[in-house]
Amino acid sequence: MSGREEGRLRAVDLARTAGISVQQVRTYVATGILPPVERAANGYRVFTVAHVEALAAAREVAAGHGWTTARAVMRAVHEGDLETALAALDASHARLDRERAELAAVRDMLSTALAGEGEGEGEGEGEGEGTGKGQGRAAVPVVARRGMRIGEAARTVGVRPPVLRLWEARGLLRPDREPGTGYRRYAPAELRAAQVVALLRRGGNPLAAIDAVMREFRTAGSPDRVLGELSHRARDLRRRSLNRLGASAALHAYLRYLGHAT
Repeated sequence: MSGREEGRLRAVDLARTAGISVQQVRTYVATGILPPVERAANGYRVFTVAHVEALAAAREVAAGHGWTTARAVMRAVHEGDLETALAALDASHARLDRERAELAAVRDMLSTALAGEGEGEGEGEGEGEGTGKGQGRAAVPVVARRGMRIGEAARTVGVRPPVLRLWEARGLLRPDREPGTGYRRYAPAELRAAQVVALLRRGGNPLAAIDAVMREFRTAGSPDRVLGELSHRARDLRRRSLNRLGASAALHAYLRYLGHAT
């Protein structure tokens, strides 16, 4: 078969239509992304409009959910297992929903804590913590390069030394250790991290929830930059959500083409 005949396509025709390689087309057939193909008398694979539709749908699903989910969905569709395809999509949407909820929780937690900075006395919450007066967003005091020892750091933050040890045990703080003695040393960045933890604890946030904020803080470096990064991630999440919406529309159109959308 040479060129296009009666709506039939060669692998190279389909590849050119999608802007991919012939080998990719073969891989998509082998992995179930594209429906099975017949062969002409000369042994060449015969592709049709159905394969064009499948490839377009697969690429939209991949743009919205990633290729791992796209492969699972398209393979299930072509095997006639619509329930498995829908379950894979639902699981992907659920992951995005969890990410949205976690992002909102971290942003709300930090925003509320920052809004309440310096409002006065805070009471300890569980596990023997007491944070004293709010420290506000004051600059970290000048600290020698080797940092503060735990007693001085605790006074600066407004907690007792055992509280800093507890936060360290929970993975919220990472003080350095003096060579030889093993004494804890809190460099300026770690002291600021301790202040952020104290700020969140004064808001009544549990340590498990604070862990998510501190992971962001370690990356961004300051509460304000954390909020900026969270806003960026929220915009990215919105984009991915819209991509998933486009994927759903494309897949629904393909299912209608196959007669499976009822």
